[in-house]
Amino acid sequence: MADETVTSADEEFSLAAQSYIRAVGARLRVVRNQLGLSLQAVEATSNQEFKASVLGAYERGERAVSVSRLQRLAKLYGVSVDQLLPNENDATRWWMSKDAEASGAEQPERPAAQPWQNSDTVTIDLTRLRDVSGPERDLIRRFVSMIQVQRQDFNGQLITIRSSDVRAIACLFGMTPDAMGRRLDELSLRVNT
Repeated sequence: MADETVTSADEEFSLAAQSYIRAVGARLRVVRNQLGLSLQAVEATSNQEFKASVLGAYERGERAVSVSRLQRLAKLYGVSVDQLLPNENDATRWWMSKDAEASGAEQPERPAAQPWQNSDTVTIDLTRLRDVSGPERDLIRRFVSMIQVQRQDFNGQLITIRSSDVRAIACLFGMTPDAMGRRLDELSLRVNT
């Protein structure tokens, strides 16, 4: 009997681990797609360190990626390692899913995505931001980076922020939101959409 209990626990752990491996793979695919990279482009960019077939196997959850390879992939993508992992809520959901299935409980629904934009938004050109000099660039880049991490959005070209974000940036510079908007225009950072 004790052996059956151990086997059952091992099987449950194995199933939960496999679910997490698939979740990591899905996250890897999301970040790669947001960067606009194909599997072949990653292979070429990495000087064939990350073969397209192996990266594809990671993304499909067929292979587990080691921590050291995850670190090198994060560096290649220009993101932190934690951005290549599923968020805590999702990770908890995957690990707990087996307990819920065993008890017959329904799986919790994923919360509806919150809109990042409202009708009053500003789009910032991140490629132009790299060319801006001075303290404005550093502060705006840090603020925008924080938003990218929250959204899990690493496309690297444009980012649309809410008017409340512009007000926050304006407050950091000690100016009104209108003055901040004009300054973004002067720096050629605002994109008219």
